[in-house]
Amino acid sequence: MTEARTMLSYDSLYIGGEWRKPSSSDTLTIASASTGLDIGHVPVSTHADADTAVAAARRAFDDPTGWAHWEPAERAAALLRLADELDARKEEMARRVSAQNGMPYSTSINFEAAVPAGVLRYYAALLEQAPIEERRAGVMGGTTLVHRTPLGVVAAIVPWNFPQTLTFFKLAPALAAGNTVVVKPSSETQLDFALLAEAVAAAHIPAGVINVLTNGSGLGAYLVGHPGIDKISFTGSTEVGREIAGRAGRLLRPVTLELGGKSAALILDDADLAPLTDALFFASLLNNGQTCFASTRILAPRSRYDEVVGFYEALAKGAAVGDALDPATQIGPMVSSRHRSTVERYIQRGIADGARLVTGGGRPNNEAGWFVTPTIFADVDNSLAIAREEIFGPVLSIIAYDGDDEAIQIANDSEYGLGGTVWTSDPERGQRVAKQVETGTIGINHYLPDLGAPYGGVKGSGMGRELGPEGLAHYQELHSVYL
Repeated sequence: MTEARTMLSYDSLYIGGEWRKPSSSDTLTIASASTGLDIGHVPVSTHADADTAVAAARRAFDDPTGWAHWEPAERAAALLRLADELDARKEEMARRVSAQNGMPYSTSINFEAAVPAGVLRYYAALLEQAPIEERRAGVMGGTTLVHRTPLGVVAAIVPWNFPQTLTFFKLAPALAAGNTVVVKPSSETQLDFALLAEAVAAAHIPAGVINVLTNGSGLGAYLVGHPGIDKISFTGSTEVGREIAGRAGRLLRPVTLELGGKSAALILDDADLAPLTDALFFASLLNNGQTCFASTRILAPRSRYDEVVGFYEALAKGAAVGDALDPATQIGPMVSSRHRSTVERYIQRGIADGARLVTGGGRPNNEAGWFVTPTIFADVDNSLAIAREEIFGPVLSIIAYDGDDEAIQIANDSEYGLGGTVWTSDPERGQRVAKQVETGTIGINHYLPDLGAPYGGVKGSGMGRELGPEGLAHYQELHSVYL
């Protein structure tokens, strides 16, 4: 790697435990979301590079003395070494992610720089507790030995919004189970994956266990159908997820899909909003709204509707908008000019459809990057596009309801079901409401996924689960031996 001020350039791919020249001389330019200026270059991975990476992962998996056959304690020790190497690079990792995708540094230092090591340590500890095999007394007599084995070579296809966090939601359990992995990042976030590869090398993870590609034309689809891949783990849009599910179904290949969301924040009529200001901001506007679980539909009781609208108007107007690398920034830019245009089209659609623009809807002054001011819509019907489609930006829609039953009905009137929140002064009431919302995860008076609990969606938000013991199970095959 060479660096000139903020410019980072890589000319190799990390495959088979070494840096290798790619098969093509094409390069991908990485731009800063905050300035629009180029900040780095990486090689473009081709199908031939993917073949090399899959072959390296296969050799590492098939090695009779290799990773898949190590004792759990040995793999746990390797995961802990990798966690330590990531910790040694956490400030640089946070800077690279924020520079590329616009995530405020205050967010990236607490997520992209911290969660990967945390989830590695969680699965390292779980390896000490989770049995590889168990004996079960047979219902029809005899005994069955149930043995858990790794699946093989995993393709981890990850998005740009939380690139490192979501990579390790896949990588940590896959490695803990004994699989080998080929990682394919998004075009918008590449420089952080080069840093990840450096940490893998420094941790002395065996050659071929982790292989890191860059993005290339059709590369994700190529990996999904690759004959050397045994499992696909994808985080991204629902549209692409459906295509992957269809191909995986025809191949009878296991797949985990964590897809889009249009989560609801159910503000009950007894909620005290002021003490929850920070939690409400986090739940709906984290990472500039570029968060799949964000509660972007705000369901407000009609009796307090104007109060709730005023609260969110103040929340949006008071947010510090600016350079993602400024520690004081709360709302940074969109990941790209193209994505900003998409968000702006939704804002115009909301206005055209009759929603009331309370605040925002434009671009801040004196900002060179791809910024959108935090935007609040009121008088939104749940049938409008801004209430039904994932915008993936700092745009919130406030919808009125009468009574808890109607709030639940509106929350469930969505093709998505990934996240959600309930805000109330009565925890028991909050739990009763939360249990009736059709979603994979939901928080009461806050939202934060827990590493030890299953995370994932229902309906158009995906299939399968990540994190917790359930996440480990998705990377294991069950083998019954009748004794």
